[in-house]
Amino acid sequence: MKCALVWFRRDLRVHDHQPLLSASASGLPVVGLYCLDPREYGVTGFGYPKTGAHRARFILESVAELRDNLNKLGIPLLVRLGKPEEVMPELIQSGLDLVEVHAHDELGTEESYVLQQVKDSLGEVELYTYFGHSLVHPEDLPFPLEELPKLYTPFKQRILKSQERCIRSMLPLPERQSVSLAVEEGDLPELAALGLADDELPPQPVFTGGSSAGRKRLTYYFHEQDHISRYSETRNGMLEPDASSKLSPYLALGCLSPRFVYWSLKEAEAARSVNESTQGFLDELLWREYFIYVHRKHGSRIFAAGGLDGKRLEWSSDPALLQAWTEGNTGYPLVDANMRELRQTGWMSNRGRQNTASFLAKNLGIHWRAGAQWFESQLLDYDVSVNYGNWCYNAAVGNDTRPYRIFNVSKQGRDYDPAGDYAKHWLPELAAVPGEQVYDVPEWTWFEQQEFGLELGKDYPFPIVEWMPSVEAFRSRLKQAKG
Repeated sequence: MKCALVWFRRDLRVHDHQPLLSASASGLPVVGLYCLDPREYGVTGFGYPKTGAHRARFILESVAELRDNLNKLGIPLLVRLGKPEEVMPELIQSGLDLVEVHAHDELGTEESYVLQQVKDSLGEVELYTYFGHSLVHPEDLPFPLEELPKLYTPFKQRILKSQERCIRSMLPLPERQSVSLAVEEGDLPELAALGLADDELPPQPVFTGGSSAGRKRLTYYFHEQDHISRYSETRNGMLEPDASSKLSPYLALGCLSPRFVYWSLKEAEAARSVNESTQGFLDELLWREYFIYVHRKHGSRIFAAGGLDGKRLEWSSDPALLQAWTEGNTGYPLVDANMRELRQTGWMSNRGRQNTASFLAKNLGIHWRAGAQWFESQLLDYDVSVNYGNWCYNAAVGNDTRPYRIFNVSKQGRDYDPAGDYAKHWLPELAAVPGEQVYDVPEWTWFEQQEFGLELGKDYPFPIVEWMPSVEAFRSRLKQAKG
């Protein structure tokens, strides 16, 4: 029996899904496919797992729920461990009479390569691709892509001014299909089959994968608890679970569509009011959008050492400094606490990401792409455009209007964690340090260390770099790079 296939990639949902809707409207029986591509579970250029265990577990949970939701629509979901360009021809050879493939387009050099390989492998089978990862479709931008503003603020202003026109309504769910193909769906693999170990994963993850978990979190944050009305006051919090929405993992893997989040925000505003907090949340949603279009405009330059402008900055490759950063042993508690949280949970706050990225690139002088690849490996909410766009921004090779700015991680700790609760939560060796002194590590006297019951260099590391000399060194390198 002839059929249409929906190739799921980073769009693990059934709502607001153009490929699924188009395939269902074809009149053909529909089957879904998700491939666990071994290339996505390989290693990065710096030797890190491309997909770490935290995100892999989240993906498997999301795929399991996607299968349940598709089955409710009478659509089977095939899950295969293999390259899509090899899996699809194998399905055809095994008897699947495939005449159409529908999929979302994805940005990224690797993603584009895979798409082309799939096209080449399908022969006469039609492949239809659609936009669906961004809030605004490229053809709905209020300006040509080549005129994308170099800075975020004018981009935001133009989108906000025309949002009623350029942000589309959500798509409906497809109707349940009356004819279901009898196919072998396949089991979801264990982490070990992906080359990953689960023995270091917490038994209760911070995030549970899947569209329903994402919708539940949104309902809780926007409506049940009205945390959205306090977003501006809490968004820089690092310890409290409701300081921010925690929706980014669901957006990154497409468990929630960006339009679903946008229109849910509009519902919350209609039920209560438009205020600084709801607009602040929209601002963050538009930052995500901006980096998607920076990537779409500049292509692979977002991965280049010199970034968008080709700056010829010199970078260090000191493995000891890089390891200290990834393991949270730099001697700067704000950096260390955030890096240990990332390693143990797959999550880090926006405040933490800015500080740790700035510290690696600007204080340690380590190549920013090493940091970007570590985040790619560890983050639950890894998104190629957002991750690399943010790293370019924080390493002074992207869209930052203040490239000489360097976050003072000690001051940032005192400002955003004044009682030291966050630092001590992730750095138990600092438990006895008075909260107001946690971020004064370089100034601790020998007598204070005795009072705290720890010894720098033994129980907690000395700072691995001197603050002011490292600041001056980076600014000097940046000045030389600009010629």
